[in-house]
Amino acid sequence: MHRLIGLASALTVIKLTSTPTTAFSAEPLKVVASFSIIGDFARNVGGDRIELTTLVGPDGDAHVYEPSPADAVTMSKADVVLVNGLQFEGFLQRLVEASATKASIVELTKGIEPLKMKEAHSHEQEGTAEDGHHGGFDPHAFQSVANAKIYVSNIAGGFCAADAAGCDAYKANAARYTAELSEAEAYIKASVEAIPADKRTIITSHDAFGYFENAYGVTFLAPEGISTEAEASAADVAALIRQVREDKASAIFVENITNPRLVEQIAAETGVTVGGTLYSDALSKANGPAPTYIDLMKNNIGTIKGAILGS
Repeated sequence: MHRLIGLASALTVIKLTSTPTTAFSAEPLKVVASFSIIGDFARNVGGDRIELTTLVGPDGDAHVYEPSPADAVTMSKADVVLVNGLQFEGFLQRLVEASATKASIVELTKGIEPLKMKEAHSHEQEGTAEDGHHGGFDPHAFQSVANAKIYVSNIAGGFCAADAAGCDAYKANAARYTAELSEAEAYIKASVEAIPADKRTIITSHDAFGYFENAYGVTFLAPEGISTEAEASAADVAALIRQVREDKASAIFVENITNPRLVEQIAAETGVTVGGTLYSDALSKANGPAPTYIDLMKNNIGTIKGAILGS
C-alpha cells in the first residue's frame, strides 16, 4: 500500500540548513506541523515569530490522513516542516515529493530512545504491509512528557537554524514551556500514585500509550496495533477479551480518533465499564477538554483516575 512506504527512505537526513531569515526581515517563519500535537509545541516555541499551518487538525488521525493539493502548496512555501518521525506520518513521503519543498524537515523524535512495538502486535503483523510501516518501533513518543521536552528542544533548534535572529526568543519560549511541562508531569505522576497498583490495567482502542505506560506505570491493553490502519481480527478481539478477564482490567476507554465499536463490544462482553474518552494522537477542538498538549495529558490521567476510583 503506497501510504505505508516508510518515512525513513524519504527523510534519511534531518536538514537544518534552509536559508536563514535575516534580522531585518519582517516576514514570519513559515512553519508546517504534521499534526495537532506538534502544532501546539510549535506555537509555544515560535510565538509570534512564526506563521503556523497544521496539516492534520484536532481529532484528526495522521495514520490514515490523505494530503490535499492545498497541503502540497503550503509545504512548497514552508521554511520549516516539523514531523514526528519514527514513520508516524504515512502520508509524508508523498507530500514531500509532490510539493518539492526546500524547507528544513525537522524530525522531532531525534534523541529519543524509541520503544519497540508490543510483541503480540509485532507477531500479528508479520508478513503484512504494516510490518514495514513503523520499522518495529512505537512512534507515539509524545505520550511521555519527558519525550515532549525533547520535541520542544528539537523545535527550538530547528527554528534557530532557520531564523538566527529569533534564536534567543525561541530558546526563552522553549525554557518557559519546558518548565510548564515539568509541572504537568509532576501532576501526572501524583495522579497515578493515587491509583492502587493492582487497579492500573486499562483498555484502549489502539496501542498509542506505550510511552505513557513505560513512564508512569499504567498498563494499556489494545485490540489494534500501533496504527489505526491495522484492523483487529475476530481472533485478536477474542484474545483480548480472555486477557481482560484474566488481568481484571479496571476500565475501558474510547479514543478521540478511533471508532468506538470495538471498545463497546469488549465492554459488553467483559462487563468492564467504559470510562470515557482518551486523547491519543490528536488534540481536541478548542472548546473540548484537550485543546493543548498539557490539557491532553492532564485530561487523560484525570479521566483514567476518575473511571478507576469512581471520582
